[in-house]
Amino acid sequence: MNEWNTDSYDEGHSFVFEYGEGVVDLLEPEQGERILDLGCGTGHLTDRIAKSGADTVGLDASEEMVEKAQDAYPAYEFVNEDARRFSFGDPFDAVFSNAALHWIPEQDAVLDSVSDTLVPGGRFVAELGGTGNVAAIIDAVREEAAVRGYDVESPWYFPSIGEYTSKLESHDLETRYATLFDRPTELDSGTDGLAEWLGMFGDSFLSAIPDDEQSAVIASVEDRLREDQFRDGTWIADYRRLRVVARKIHR
Repeated sequence: MNEWNTDSYDEGHSFVFEYGEGVVDLLEPEQGERILDLGCGTGHLTDRIAKSGADTVGLDASEEMVEKAQDAYPAYEFVNEDARRFSFGDPFDAVFSNAALHWIPEQDAVLDSVSDTLVPGGRFVAELGGTGNVAAIIDAVREEAAVRGYDVESPWYFPSIGEYTSKLESHDLETRYATLFDRPTELDSGTDGLAEWLGMFGDSFLSAIPDDEQSAVIASVEDRLREDQFRDGTWIADYRRLRVVARKIHR
């Protein structure tokens, strides 16, 4: 599991939840609905959903994230649970997820839990990294690690539309909308943006490289990517996102 610095996450990588505003719009939360924010992080989108009048619960596998969310938004319920195996006494009208599910290769287990917690006709609205997401960064890290004799494996699950909608349907979730799109994303912190992105999101990716060599590897990755991914003093990550809306099938 990736280790999270919640202060740095909020201060230096706010684009994660800022871009998630569009996914909330896709959710269209309504007054009185019961909605689960799956992979809620520090709770900012949980709050955004709750402002619609929905009864919102945030869930995250990171104890640090849940503690930060609960401190920031004490009026809401946050639970520290694994997305692959959660359950609640009362079902939800909708399950929402932004930028979380690509951390979990075991999607069948996740979608089992999602399907089980939804009312019949309930909706699942999610955005996650899609096929090809941050491919330039992944390839550069792999190549530089290989030069130094290390084999690194991507910790992320980035599915295609066909792959993911098939999974949804195998768990009684009927796809109503799916799109895969490029979203080049400016990283915060100027010239340090890529290094800080790897420091925040890539610690499990870089784990095969000894700690005392990681800074040199990251510097070499920057050199490999600078011509294509660094513009006007800002690093651009080659994000590709998959958005889906599905409905729980009545049985």
